[in-house]
Amino acid sequence: MKFFIDTANLDQIREAQDLGILDGVTTNPSLMAKEGISGKQNILKHYKTICDIVPGDVSAEVISTDFDGMMKEAGELAEIAPNIVVKIPMIKDGVKAIAKLTELGIPTNCTLVFSVGQAILASKAGATYVSPFIGRIDDMNWDGMQLIREIAEVYSMQFSDTQILAASIRSSKAIVESAAAGADVVTCPLNSILGLLKHPLTDIGLAQFLADHKKANK
Repeated sequence: MKFFIDTANLDQIREAQDLGILDGVTTNPSLMAKEGISGKQNILKHYKTICDIVPGDVSAEVISTDFDGMMKEAGELAEIAPNIVVKIPMIKDGVKAIAKLTELGIPTNCTLVFSVGQAILASKAGATYVSPFIGRIDDMNWDGMQLIREIAEVYSMQFSDTQILAASIRSSKAIVESAAAGADVVTCPLNSILGLLKHPLTDIGLAQFLADHKKANK
């Protein structure tokens, strides 16, 4: 399973990259605003900096909701770097844009997916990634992991090449559950990834090993 970090914070991206397990980055307008990045040219420049840090796929989101607007923005984003993946919303014109971008050889990430039907449409249009929002589904008292399992089953039956990118991940536990449910990728905050390192028995075992070493080398 691939690990993407969901942020526009350069320090966190560098830390995840240095860890040696980072496969890519996802961003959105909210994450850009959180870092104080505003203005078209500043945003494009920030994407370029991220692409220079991370050799893997970097999802950059369009703002437009009409076909022509999305295509124009997608072209501008794709010119930033070869590892840019254009993030397109799951709407009618979005599906149309994904199909056209696929024809042009531009990779896409279909975002804001909340049903198997939407995932089927995204795959049919040729999306590189489909992003079910697990946390938001759970907020509605539905089962986000069940959606991952259902999409994975359908994609397997239909031999789909579209990768399932579990998004809106809020905990280390959700990373493990997404992997077990069949996600190809998870995107999450850095602290959720680092949380996978933690286990009390690891701490206890390491402390014991170090204590025994100290005794043996007095």
